Amino acid sequence: MPSYIDLHCHPSLKPYGKSFKYDPIKQNNLNSGRKNSIWHYSPPNFLERQVSKLLTLTKFTQTDLTTLAKANCDVVVIALYPFEKHFLKRRIIGFKFIADFLVNLAAGVSQKRIDHVRNHHSYFQDLNDEYQFYLQLNNFAQKINGIHYTYRLVSNYEDIQNNKRQSSDTRKVISLVNSIEGAHAFETGLNLNQDTAIETDVLNHINTVKNWQHRPLFVTLAHHFYNEVCGHARSITIGAIKKNQDRGLNTDITNLGFKVIRKLLDNNNDKRILIDIKHMSTASRKSYYKLLELEHANDNIPIIVSHGALNGKRSIEEWDISDSEMSKNFKNIDINLYDSEIVRIGKSKGIFGIQLDERRIGSNKAIARSRIYFPSKKRRLKRKSLLIWRQLEHCALILNKTGLFCWETVAIGSDFDGIINPMKGIWTSENMKDIREHLIFHANNFLRDHSDKLLPNNKISAEEIIDRLLFINADNFLQKNYL
Repeated sequence: MPSYIDLHCHPSLKPYGKSFKYDPIKQNNLNSGRKNSIWHYSPPNFLERQVSKLLTLTKFTQTDLTTLAKANCDVVVIALYPFEKHFLKRRIIGFKFIADFLVNLAAGVSQKRIDHVRNHHSYFQDLNDEYQFYLQLNNFAQKINGIHYTYRLVSNYEDIQNNKRQSSDTRKVISLVNSIEGAHAFETGLNLNQDTAIETDVLNHINTVKNWQHRPLFVTLAHHFYNEVCGHARSITIGAIKKNQDRGLNTDITNLGFKVIRKLLDNNNDKRILIDIKHMSTASRKSYYKLLELEHANDNIPIIVSHGALNGKRSIEEWDISDSEMSKNFKNIDINLYDSEIVRIGKSKGIFGIQLDERRIGSNKAIARSRIYFPSKKRRLKRKSLLIWRQLEHCALILNKTGLFCWETVAIGSDFDGIINPMKGIWTSENMKDIREHLIFHANNFLRDHSDKLLPNNKISAEEIIDRLLFINADNFLQKNYL
């Protein structure tokens, strides 16, 4: 049984970033001892854990392929991400190196990578280079604890099934499903202060990606900075970089954006690429939902949030009203989801991946209450898993009210190896296997005290609820949508 399926993670962000230090650059090294290897295993030591607690940094690796192997994680959705130039553009106190230092600390890449991001002129080329980084070691074996592991980029769910059938006690395959984080990857948003996108180039790049051997399952349309496609939600609080987010913040989908969306959703030759709404502004999300209602009423396009959290408020329109005491445990920011959006996701047979980031998953008070001050792994995991459980419980109660099966919508989208503040104790993929029993404990408590609130078909066992969260729901979603 797998420990979990991850809907959103960045195994290549650190090793690809480190590869710029070596000659030749952009090489994925088969030697796992090298930092430019996607197999490089660097779990947090005691000092790194303390630094992460104090400064919210993850210099260690969380989803390198060795960690995924040790975690018994056999399917992950990888996020290809052309690192955005606008983390670096603005000079701080007159010196660009201060911004470089902050980004390098947060992302754990290399100064050579940062120099490359600053100086290159093509996000699309950077996207292709990261894709090629994965392809270099595709299906190459690595021996870990006496077992031969390999990863394989897949093209559909049938490939995933074949990889599972070919796995055994001595040889195992990890399936990697492509996704792209940020439509800037198609060559938009290169300049912080003015539009540079050429429509024909952008649409041609989408065509190119649709014809990749390993077509992405979805594209996260927005990201941290304005990309000429749609408005984004506030995601950066670091004062030195925050102002770079201001252009396009909270704006709507652009004319180019509607063309990008229609191009991605076009299902000619069965090559549709789905839309992930994470990072989109509330205005953009509303317009996207309207587009689905008007143009895909009979198509049932699933709504995806690959890595997100709840804010506990009723809707985008009634953003200051909450219908549950549970909302006080959630982070009230509009990058997080409203209750009405959960209903949309459920009705569309979509998926919502819970992001394991303390900046998103709980209110300041909830995060403070989850801390422990005396070493106890069991107590820490019990408290941190409660933050995850509350997300699942709130979704379930909302969906139950609408008459839906309420346990099939939520999964895990960790954002491991992205630029996140990890949940303390759930440092890497290896820790995911440790939280199942604690999540089952919280589920049992809920069923004991609140099962009378559930419709008959929603009264399932605590074990099934948590297995659905960890892998069943994501697997079912892939089976239905990655064709």
